[in-house]
Amino acid sequence: MSSEQRFDSEMISYKGATGNIESYLVRNRETDGQPAPAVIVIHEIFGLVEHTKDVANRFASQGYVALAPNLFSGDENLRSTFSQTNVSETMQFMSTLRREKMRDMAYVQEELAKQSEDRRARIGKTMQMMWGGIPKDKLTQDLVSAVPYLESQKFVQKGKIGSVGFCFGGGMSINFACHAKLAACVVFYGENPNPIDLVNNIEGPVLGLYGAEDQRINASLDQLVRAMTQYKKDFEMRIYPGAAHAFFNDTSKVTYNAEAAKDAWDRVLRFYARTLQV
Repeated sequence: MSSEQRFDSEMISYKGATGNIESYLVRNRETDGQPAPAVIVIHEIFGLVEHTKDVANRFASQGYVALAPNLFSGDENLRSTFSQTNVSETMQFMSTLRREKMRDMAYVQEELAKQSEDRRARIGKTMQMMWGGIPKDKLTQDLVSAVPYLESQKFVQKGKIGSVGFCFGGGMSINFACHAKLAACVVFYGENPNPIDLVNNIEGPVLGLYGAEDQRINASLDQLVRAMTQYKKDFEMRIYPGAAHAFFNDTSKVTYNAEAAKDAWDRVLRFYARTLQV
């Protein structure tokens, strides 16, 4: 049976702190009509792209209801900045940058100067928003609002909702867990909660997955480990030697690491089997 036959998928919206949050909702028809656990899939900094929907489909193939919110859809400034055209142009530009110099602003500006004036303005604004203009507190509340939306659906098992996020979404995933009652939280190379003591609010188990070459994110992992230990949380962590930031994204020729991605996916499924299916 094809994925199109097995899946029911649609774009929906629910009310969040910033407005109506457009989201991709997908579930597996082969659950015999029984309520299923749900996973909220949180996109990378590039927004709700096809890769994020594909990840949601993978969870649906495992029997989960998957909801992938477009966290940039409720705010007009975010929505216009992270348009499909702007995101595509910015991703294309960033793919030409040297990975080790992605945060070197002088280098980035030098490369931007090689673009046409219009293209330079669009890419520059998008990158500026990516690196400091996102209202994460409000977007966290948008995620919190997704929980009652899902629990109001008859096909979702109440009390069995988890999150998973990648890059920007990884940081949002663990911050989400600090502000909502989640049964499980998965972080793919995301930033720590700020302040770190928010970890004390986490109720469910947490799985963190990181690339050993991701120096910026890994620089503060010791703080996360200490906080998890201090507050006696259920926490698993795996660091993949040779893997960079965004190693799970199979649409990126620069960062994708097939071996690490496969192991991470298997680990996530085992983690959710322990936390969402019991």
